Amino acid sequence: MKFSPPVVLSSQLLSALRDDGHAVLAPREVSDLVKTPLTALLALNPSWDDLPPDAYLRDGGRYRKRRHACFVVNGESVQPVPHRAHWQPVEYNALHGGLERWFDAMQPEVLNDAAWKLMLRYLAAVCSQLKGVQPWFVEAHQFRIDTTDGIGRPTPEGAHRDGVDFVVVALVSREGVKGGETRVFDADGPDGIRFTMTEPWTLLMLDDARVIHETTPIQPVNPQRGGHRDTLVVTFRAGGFQGPEVV
Repeated sequence: MKFSPPVVLSSQLLSALRDDGHAVLAPREVSDLVKTPLTALLALNPSWDDLPPDAYLRDGGRYRKRRHACFVVNGESVQPVPHRAHWQPVEYNALHGGLERWFDAMQPEVLNDAAWKLMLRYLAAVCSQLKGVQPWFVEAHQFRIDTTDGIGRPTPEGAHRDGVDFVVVALVSREGVKGGETRVFDADGPDGIRFTMTEPWTLLMLDDARVIHETTPIQPVNPQRGGHRDTLVVTFRAGGFQGPEVV
């Protein structure tokens, strides 16, 4: 059974995040929020066809491909930073924490795209409205989870937080798969919601301090043809990027 996403209007995003710690926007509301035509966001989708394999999967899987990029967003300024490793502490990622992971960089045509820059700018503006105007240290990840292994795991680390201030998960495409249910739980209690994102550029935004999240595995609808699920994950952190402590 698929549960529909509990979508809110873009005008309700701030109140939903304040009240619940999470909010879902339908594609048309994402377009309204980031002041960008939906067609311009959809035009980014083909870049997901050129993602290299994730060489760091500690479960031995071959089901994940990804690219990575980092930015500092300060008001209207969106500045890419030199390519750097993605790092998380083991407290937030028991499977891959404590490891510097050097993923392939996102392609210049994506980083220079006007719709891409507007999206980062307006999402950062939401963060500033919630936690004060300041520079935001942003990491972006393009993911493709496929069914090469018969099953693909969007979150092999399980239900987790990311160690940032805000997390955005956007569904980019979903082809020939079943499963992939999104689950969001209160970090300090049993309450939670579950739903399946199916429309391209449906967007989930999370207050990382207040909720944990995961996505269930995917399987092919037709094992002979396979399938995949593409997402964009963008994290916003105040004060700096995560990195190993310098002793």
